[in-house]
Amino acid sequence: MDFRLLGSVAAVAADGRELPVGSAKRRSLLAMLLLNPGAPVTVDRLTETLWDEEPPRHSRTVIHNHVSALRALLAAHGAPDGGVELVTDGGAYLLRVPELAVDTDRFERLLRAARTTPDAAEAVTALQEALALWRGPALAGTAPSVPLQCAAHALEELRLAAVEELARAHGRLGDHGAAAGVLSTEATMNPLREPLVAALVLALGRAGRRSEALDWFHRTRRALAEELGIDPGPDLVEAYDFLLHSPAAPPRRPDRVPPPRVATVGGLSSVPDPRPAPGAAPAPGAAGAPVAPPAPAPPAAARPPRTAPWPFPRRPRGFSGREDELAALDRAAAGPGAIAVVTGGAGIGKTTLALYWAHRRQDDFPDGRLFVDLCGHSPLPERSTPAVLRELLLGLGLPAEQMPATPEALAARYRELTADRRMLIVLDNARRSDQVRPLLPDGEDCVTLVTSRDRLGGLVASDAARPVPLAELSPPQAVTLLAATLGADLVAAEPEAAARLAGLCDGLPLALRLAAARVATGPARDLALLADELADEQSRLDLLEIEDTSVAATLALTVQHLSEPVRRMFHRLGAHTGTTLDSRTAAALADCRPAEAATALGRLATAHLLVEIGRDAYTLHDLVRLYARSLPGEVDDEVLPRLLDHLLNTLVAACDAAEPGSEPCCALPPGTRPADVRPFPDRASALAWYAAERDTLRGAVDAAVAAGLHDRAWRLVLLQWPLIVWQVRDGWVPLLEHGLAAAEADHNPAAQSRARALLGWVLLEEGRHEQALVHLERAPDLAARAGDGAAQAVALMNLAVALSRYGRNARERGLLVRALSLAERADRADLAALARQHLAHACLADGVPEEAAHHAARGLALAEPPFPAARRVLLQTLYGRALAATGHPEEAALHLGAAVRSARAHQYEDGEAGALAALAALQGLPGTTAATATATATAAVPATASASASAPGR
Repeated sequence: MDFRLLGSVAAVAADGRELPVGSAKRRSLLAMLLLNPGAPVTVDRLTETLWDEEPPRHSRTVIHNHVSALRALLAAHGAPDGGVELVTDGGAYLLRVPELAVDTDRFERLLRAARTTPDAAEAVTALQEALALWRGPALAGTAPSVPLQCAAHALEELRLAAVEELARAHGRLGDHGAAAGVLSTEATMNPLREPLVAALVLALGRAGRRSEALDWFHRTRRALAEELGIDPGPDLVEAYDFLLHSPAAPPRRPDRVPPPRVATVGGLSSVPDPRPAPGAAPAPGAAGAPVAPPAPAPPAAARPPRTAPWPFPRRPRGFSGREDELAALDRAAAGPGAIAVVTGGAGIGKTTLALYWAHRRQDDFPDGRLFVDLCGHSPLPERSTPAVLRELLLGLGLPAEQMPATPEALAARYRELTADRRMLIVLDNARRSDQVRPLLPDGEDCVTLVTSRDRLGGLVASDAARPVPLAELSPPQAVTLLAATLGADLVAAEPEAAARLAGLCDGLPLALRLAAARVATGPARDLALLADELADEQSRLDLLEIEDTSVAATLALTVQHLSEPVRRMFHRLGAHTGTTLDSRTAAALADCRPAEAATALGRLATAHLLVEIGRDAYTLHDLVRLYARSLPGEVDDEVLPRLLDHLLNTLVAACDAAEPGSEPCCALPPGTRPADVRPFPDRASALAWYAAERDTLRGAVDAAVAAGLHDRAWRLVLLQWPLIVWQVRDGWVPLLEHGLAAAEADHNPAAQSRARALLGWVLLEEGRHEQALVHLERAPDLAARAGDGAAQAVALMNLAVALSRYGRNARERGLLVRALSLAERADRADLAALARQHLAHACLADGVPEEAAHHAARGLALAEPPFPAARRVLLQTLYGRALAATGHPEEAALHLGAAVRSARAHQYEDGEAGALAALAALQGLPGTTAATATATATAAVPATASASASAPGR
């Protein structure tokens, strides 16, 4: 078993599968134990690690629960066999792991090996292997606490030291270009780290790239003055002196003389390679070079006459991240006549990526680079093909007087002049495949790089173009971009605010740069203040506008090219309350057929206004949704009610699948529209939908309350009960309080009873028992006042369990008997089975196992399919325990073994653990035979998954 800290904190089984460690706090606890392998870590230290502010009163219990869950997870995946053991040591915990099981240990060993070897090639290999262990920022996915932030900072310093060591090792081998490549990305991400920039300046100078080296020096000098008010230190000054006084390193030479260029103006540009061909004399006027007559120009038919070079757009400033996409571009650009298509939504950074890659790969195109904006999505008219061809030919050096007259001749001459050259053609902002095809060069050594907001699938099909999709920046990448724009110190001073800004900008580079510009030009330079302002959806788009640049204007250039039906659908999506949707949800929003909605969603995904995440599954980012909501047009007053009714119908279907055999906890309100809802083939699919749509449902509740639709609001809350019960400790209290308020506003006592019963149960599971009892004591009377026997039965059961859990069990059995009577009177077999389950448990606790066996057996008879398997596992375990207590261990073993097998089959870990514990307790009882012992041993196999389904609250 391996453990990873260099990136997202993870535990990896022997078969390579990452274990489901769980929440951020559990990952934080694991990280702190792994940072101190084999050493005890006190509970106080773990408390500091998990809570940056005041910890909750029950923090020790939370830590104990996390440790228990980690221990069970490790044991279930064979950790003890691999020498991994999580043990308690007095008031502390320690995690024993084999040597080099943690990636930080492997990284440090490789770094030490590289520093001690005299062989530069061996050092390069060791350092490359060490840096390959990094999968992102250290300790990602953990709580933002001081101990972990300090540890992450120390590990990052080690990584940067390894990068600097690798650059030095490349330099010892004489490969200064490789050294510069290693340092360039890190210097971009750490622009104020002077030793790093100084090393980069030296490497670029030794590689013959003086202009880039000088640019880096002056850029850093300005940044130091503006951000810190200081001058460059000695390392950077010495590197600058080296550039000024040392002879230039001989640059790598191209295979042949680059083609001539002609200077003119327009939407196109190119840069030739001014370096001499192999064996050529130094340029006239160069140091030590004789003045020689120029070489004769090639014939006009073969090559146009040489004139001035054509400018290419400058290297993008503040570029960071995108290493995976740059690598994908490298792969897409390989091969003869390669065509790479960078696709993505408005403001995602397609042009920036293309230009950065073009500058990084400049040496691979000795015959030059051409750039043209096709204005596919632009305030300017779309460029015509003949006009673009004329500018491309001018860039290739063809004089204006020799320009062909017809479009066909222009294309033929363009193909002729590119046939034997090694060039990069950048076609920016394309809208259609047929706009690109006539502009493709003919040479197999040419690379064409296209950027587009559309997928250009036709170009992929007809010309073997290779797509390079560009997604939003991940949260760490977005924060890095803010640091590159604003300065690392400002972002480091407000890490939480920077993370909030990144989230509010949806990881969109344009939005992040606009937000950074607003901070940089504002009087306060306060990230938290801007994050608070952006949190208001009403003003977010207005804030992301600086002079002539805005997110809204960029999105408008995409929307203007949509057909009217697709534009209408996009407008309706502004009323959606979440980020995910399918064709059925879209059909409800737009009041159309699902087939029509599916077509429109597909077109929106092609235009990158939606992100397709699966079959008939899409994501709508907040900024795009807010823009859709802001579009002018007739407001559809029924769009929100249609959406709410669709969600209510879907919730009822999900309840039926998640809890088969159970009655709905509430009826749909009068006037609810019927809906075409998605099918749920099983419990797992229903629970997965609940989890995926949790944000959408919370937003729908807020929207319903704001619109005064309280009868919809509380139903949207209560119909989520299967997921609430299944993940009871997952922060449901605010939503349930919202639902209770809506039920009170609707003057519905039955709804209030169910909301209080469910809220009380969740509070109980969170350890807030006094608050829980306030709600649980009131719930039965509210249900009785409403005449809802089923709701009263649920409320009584929840109250009984709460009282018994905290030792107040004098009323427990009486409450449960009343609940059973109400459930049977309401003809609710599911509630009757649940009541008998709790009665069996109470009878065992009271020392009357015969009654416990009676209730468990009756409950089992009721809990036949289609009732959930988890319910039967619990009843079967109780029955087995009751049989053992009444002197029937062999029969008990049969039922407990069946409970174990059923729990495993349904991945119900808690149920499996309870049944196994009951089996283990059979050992040594009077009447236990060898067969019983064998059955017990056979069943005792490690569990494999987790679940929790024993809560009665709904």
